Amino acid sequence: MTTYDRWLDAYSLAYDTVHEPFETPCPHCGSNRLRLVFTGNSESDVGYAHFWCDHCLHGIGVSRTIIPDGAVVQDIRQAPAERQPSIPNYRLIR
Repeated sequence: MTTYDRWLDAYSLAYDTVHEPFETPCPHCGSNRLRLVFTGNSESDVGYAHFWCDHCLHGIGVSRTIIPDGAVVQDIRQAPAERQPSIPNYRLIR
């Protein structure tokens, strides 16, 4: 299984549970510090997912996905510097 596939598996588990902390370890470093934040419009259920590890700062991005109920969501109408919670500059896995 490729590294990206392991990240997609972890994302799928996190997406299904949405609420942190996630029980799935980071596919890169094994830490239990995965984060999932969506960016979207509060009037729509479609947005972008940011999924990363706060320990090693590796992760993936998923574009055009359904935002599940109860997810952490940044408002896309705000300037990127003002969006909360902030998303670190993590290294994208491809």
